[in-house]
Amino acid sequence: MNLRIRHLPKIAAIAIPIGLCACFSGYSLVKQQTPSVKIKGDRKAEHRVQPPTSNPSNPATFLAALPPATPNRELLAQSWDSYRQRFIQNDGRVIDYEASDRSTSEGQAYAMLRAVIIDDADTFARTLDWGEKNLRRQENGKYLDSLWAWKWGKRSDGTWGAIDNNFASDGDIDAITALIFASRRWHRPEYLELARTKLKDLWDSSTAIGFGGKRYLLPGPSSAFIPNSSTLHLNPSYLATYGFRIFAQVDRQRDWLGLVETSYQVLEKSTQLSSVGLPSDWVALDIKTGQYQILPASSPIPSLYSFDAYRVWWRVALDATWFNSPPAKRYLQTSTKHLEKIWREQKRLPARIDLQGKQLVDYEATSQYAMVYAAWRLIAPKLGQEILEQKLLPQYKQGIWDDHSAYYTQNLAWLGLIDPAVLPRQLLQAN
Repeated sequence: MNLRIRHLPKIAAIAIPIGLCACFSGYSLVKQQTPSVKIKGDRKAEHRVQPPTSNPSNPATFLAALPPATPNRELLAQSWDSYRQRFIQNDGRVIDYEASDRSTSEGQAYAMLRAVIIDDADTFARTLDWGEKNLRRQENGKYLDSLWAWKWGKRSDGTWGAIDNNFASDGDIDAITALIFASRRWHRPEYLELARTKLKDLWDSSTAIGFGGKRYLLPGPSSAFIPNSSTLHLNPSYLATYGFRIFAQVDRQRDWLGLVETSYQVLEKSTQLSSVGLPSDWVALDIKTGQYQILPASSPIPSLYSFDAYRVWWRVALDATWFNSPPAKRYLQTSTKHLEKIWREQKRLPARIDLQGKQLVDYEATSQYAMVYAAWRLIAPKLGQEILEQKLLPQYKQGIWDDHSAYYTQNLAWLGLIDPAVLPRQLLQAN
């Protein structure tokens, strides 16, 4: 079984500059029309790569969706418009050019989340529609559930479709969060209905009983992440505690707030595996003893601070901002200390660090800087401003960070830079 492993090499590597040669359409103010999205119905898969979207640019509309006091407001509106034109097809498929033009549940979900934050109902509807038509997990022609297969692309026989039928829970969590926000922002009850359906399937398929009889979030199916009766394999960067709080508002049949508790337990205790207090891409939990363990060196999912773990800062910062969470603020204060030390000494952060604090590579990652900025903006504003001015803004040019094919960097840079407080408060509250 192919486990979901992030493609690491040159993603957002500042030390490997690639020319920004993307060409974007000129701006216009053509009014977008939101398509009618069928949540249920025909799921005929696409079997070809379409050109990037030719939908008219509409930066003025996106700019208007952000409060005037929003930091980097024009940059955020421009970069979203550039992203939707460069990476999203007319039919709503989000393309990862760095990985054989594949699509992922993560990519569709990032687009949905960004679209609802910036009030782009058209792009939201198209990316959701493509995901529902093409990523629904199937076996022998029948749907297994409402979750999305994590990888879609060109198969060995030349056809296009789902390549790996496993789901990745971070993608589904982000998509469900976006659906709930969208139902509230645009008064679309069908989005909430779909979110509730997905919540049931996510709970049933992607949570498991761990230490103390409590439930923990799995990164995907139990067949992939419960290697034996006493072990869970966990990914701290998937733990969206803010999302679980929102899920509890709309799904009272399941204990999502209990998942908040175990998520902070995972975050706090697993960082103790690191002598410098850093989170890890992957860890193992002994169900019987409650002890956290580093995965063996031979494991395809490594225990180190790298491209997955960056997202811990952003997810915890959202919980701190949206829900004023004391555990979130405490975690950010304590677990970023080693990065703060490196930054003060070197004015740069290496892209990969082992759990003993050894710097494993010489290159940097814009995606890391954006996620760290999300944390330091809250707990160390002066350092956050240094990151912004010295590492983020210099990497931005004409709507793109780093390289025109760097899909992952575009998403993390944008999500890290946008102030979570711009989200209308009513989207965070149950009706």
